[in-house]
Amino acid sequence: MAQIQVTDLTFSYEGSYDTIFDKVSFLIDTDWKLGFIGRNGKGKTTFLNLLLGRYEYSGGIHTSAVFDYFPYQIPDGLAAECGAELLDQMKQGCELWRVLCEMDALELDAEVLYRPFDTLSQGERTKLMLAVLFSGENDFLLIDEPTNHLDQNARETVKRYLNSKKGYILVSHDRDLLDACIDHVLVLNRQTIEVQSGSFSSWWENKSRKDAFSLAENEKHKKEIGKLKKASGRVRQWADQNERTKIGFDPVEEHDRFLGTRSYIGAKTKKMQSRVKQMEERITREIEEKEGLLQDIENPVDLKLFSLKHHKEVLVSAKDYSLAYRGARLPVLQELNMELRQGERVFLNGRNGCGKSSLIRAILRKASDSVWPEDFAVEKDVCDESGLLTVASGVTISYVNQDTSFLKGGIREFCVCRGLQESLFCAVLRQLDMERAQFAKNMEDFSEGQKKKVLIAASLLTPAHLYIWDEPLNYIDVFSRMQIEKLILSCQPTMLIVDHDVRFREKIATRVMSLQEER
Repeated sequence: MAQIQVTDLTFSYEGSYDTIFDKVSFLIDTDWKLGFIGRNGKGKTTFLNLLLGRYEYSGGIHTSAVFDYFPYQIPDGLAAECGAELLDQMKQGCELWRVLCEMDALELDAEVLYRPFDTLSQGERTKLMLAVLFSGENDFLLIDEPTNHLDQNARETVKRYLNSKKGYILVSHDRDLLDACIDHVLVLNRQTIEVQSGSFSSWWENKSRKDAFSLAENEKHKKEIGKLKKASGRVRQWADQNERTKIGFDPVEEHDRFLGTRSYIGAKTKKMQSRVKQMEERITREIEEKEGLLQDIENPVDLKLFSLKHHKEVLVSAKDYSLAYRGARLPVLQELNMELRQGERVFLNGRNGCGKSSLIRAILRKASDSVWPEDFAVEKDVCDESGLLTVASGVTISYVNQDTSFLKGGIREFCVCRGLQESLFCAVLRQLDMERAQFAKNMEDFSEGQKKKVLIAASLLTPAHLYIWDEPLNYIDVFSRMQIEKLILSCQPTMLIVDHDVRFREKIATRVMSLQEER
């Protein structure tokens, strides 16, 4: 077992005014199963890259550990090669028999190794890369969001697999995965970094308790500061009044006042002024202490959306609906029957490739006059449709695409294109905890979580009868997930959702529809 000692770590990107880490110090063991938690854009992936030696920094990172990172980057020119040919590209010196053993533990057939990498599903790629990652012996592994884009079955497999391992940092926003797989947490708070033993839930419980105590102490401080300010004001007023009596009095009107009195008044005034100064110093200390109490408090504001009421009860219906794509051997959807009624929040469930996103795109095409063209313009051509898929006339859809690659340029250009008020749009992004400094950057330079927040913010500001969200929580931090859950439960919009976050689904779904059962 080795340790990783981080001492006074300071880092900022070249040309940026934002300091990602400022004299950060902590200690972790390489024997831990460490969950890495923090808001989008706080520096989780950056820290992993610092461990890998990809950036220059000040301070120290001291360890004898050897690091390896997931996901591996496969160059476009090599993506057509089969997995077996890419093993050494991913992990130098990797032994095939070890990879096969790990693949078996991940319930991945060996034949996957002999198929072109670019033909593998997202789940197959993830499992293959994890098998390669864990095929080493003494590496400390840096695992960056392994369950994004995975269906529920694949997530369960990865969860069981990681739970059987140790010696890694796991960056994830999936609360269920974190609870199942980690024994320590490393948390990037707003102003501090903490390391704590236990699961995500135990950390969250401790944090909630600590935050409640801090808020109570803060209220005490505010009352104390108020009392001190009032007392200070009274004493200052008395001192000022007495100071004025030292000179300028009328000896006829104030015959009991003599010159000898002045020294007494002066001494008394000086004493009271000193008391005022002491009170003000105490007020300053109280304020500083109060600010320290609240520095890491997560207090997300309530989000809003503008849900519309439609004159029809059923917004989307399918009757014996089938859909096939050009060149495909089998239809992606077959004899689907469903109804989506107002007020429902329906989750589409099923393995990757069962047709969840295909159904969404088919609905979007039926209501294309209310959806932005880039939301589905790059998808495959439909070869054949049969049966009936109906979207109620006049239905306005607000859509969150799982793909963010089309986001380019600045916030202002995006708002103009979408017909959104820029100030209001930025206000929603701030409510989702995006830093103002990001607004001056091009969106292609945003983190994946920040890009997804752009799409969610745009959706929230689009008045709609139906909200269709395709994997909206990929890359979204835990705190924002909870914020979005609260919004949906409060506003209760009509929704069609594809997402594999178990806790999110349990919180907000009114119905879960498995496409596999329909096929």
